[in-house]
Amino acid sequence: MVDVADKLVYFQAITGLEDPDLCKEILAAHGWDLELAISSFTSTTSTPPESSTAGATTTIANASGEGNGGGGTRSSLPPRFEVSERSEAVAGPGLAWKIVTLPISVISGSLGLISGAIGLGLWAAGGVLSYSMGMIGLGSGSGRNGESSARLVPLSAAASEAMAFVAAFERDYGNTTTTRPNFVSEGFMDALQRSRNAYRLLFVYLHSPDHPDTPLFCERTLCSEPLAAFVNENFVAWGGSIRASEGFKMSNSLKASRFPFCAVVMAATNQRIALLQQVEGPKSPEEMITILQKVLEESSPALVSARLEAEERRNNTRLREEQDAAYQAALEADQARERQRREEQERLEREAAEAERKRKEEEEALERAAREAAEKEAALARVRQEKALSLGAEPEKGPNVTQVLVRFPNGERKDRRFHSTSTIQSLYDYVDSLGCLETENYSLVSNFPRVVYGPEKLSLSLKEAGLHPQASLFVELNL
Repeated sequence: MVDVADKLVYFQAITGLEDPDLCKEILAAHGWDLELAISSFTSTTSTPPESSTAGATTTIANASGEGNGGGGTRSSLPPRFEVSERSEAVAGPGLAWKIVTLPISVISGSLGLISGAIGLGLWAAGGVLSYSMGMIGLGSGSGRNGESSARLVPLSAAASEAMAFVAAFERDYGNTTTTRPNFVSEGFMDALQRSRNAYRLLFVYLHSPDHPDTPLFCERTLCSEPLAAFVNENFVAWGGSIRASEGFKMSNSLKASRFPFCAVVMAATNQRIALLQQVEGPKSPEEMITILQKVLEESSPALVSARLEAEERRNNTRLREEQDAAYQAALEADQARERQRREEQERLEREAAEAERKRKEEEEALERAAREAAEKEAALARVRQEKALSLGAEPEKGPNVTQVLVRFPNGERKDRRFHSTSTIQSLYDYVDSLGCLETENYSLVSNFPRVVYGPEKLSLSLKEAGLHPQASLFVELNL
């Protein structure tokens, strides 16, 4: 964005006002809108007729001469031009008059802003409606290449004037077989920026439609094939009519005193315009090419230097971007490796924790099993002890005593004397108290005859069961 100081300098260069305070007041009254302030000042201070423009006298600061009979004039200092004061014959209103008329300018500028806002709202509504109708096929018509004739983006006043000049120039001097300069259809400052971006000089042509030398100059000089091809190849071309607002402003800024008028300019620092060459009056194509060729040769080092500096900046920018990209890629790779290492470490920690948990569970299970086995063994021991105590002391031999022999599956034999009135349950308690079996699911069986002393016979006495006075039983495991 152009800052306040640059706008102030540009406004002074265009209007010719030297009082900075007055310029600040005018710009502030127009909201620091440079184009609106210049248009308002121009409309209230002067009118751009052909006679006053053609007869105006201008000088270029630090110039080498007045023009050599209508020829080229060059600045002898580094490229920067400043507008000097006009002669008394064409001087604008005095400072006091400008101060008096300043409220009128402010009011007209405010009304212009209000009307512009209303017009912008109407244009936006119309653009949306036109675009919507075009989308459903109800548009008012399509332009070249199938595009809508109504523009959705409004053109600036300077661009509209440039397009009008190009159309008029093509209509009056151009045809399918004529080579002409390719004037850009945009405002002067945009064309200047375009030339700066392309590292070319800007060829400026100010068109005076009513000047008697204009038709021949346009037909025989500007539209001559050698000059047109030379300009198109080496310059960015911009043209404007002095009847239009921007063309009139540029004629004042460049101090055009004779027509046809051509100039070669380039962008300088701080929104200044470097005037490299101006050509006033009619010239032949050969003379124009000679002048322009000389300007190119003298300006070539600066353009080449600017292009090299820009390329170096682009290369440095690209190098920085590549370095940043490489650094970013390396950083992302390091982060990925760190993330992978951290994930691997977390996985190992999880596996170690899981293994530790399983080990503890196994240890707890073993401890629990051992404890349960010990408790079971203790319980069995208590049961055996209780059953042994329930049997009482072994009786001595006698007529009421039964001798019982018990054979175990492993071949071991145990015998004991019981009272003949003891029950079959006493025999089971005796076997259990010995602790020779790891199971309680067994039966006492006699072979001859085979009798199984199962649960239904536990309450029988030995004598009732037919085991008195002696019996031989074996233990049969129940599978």
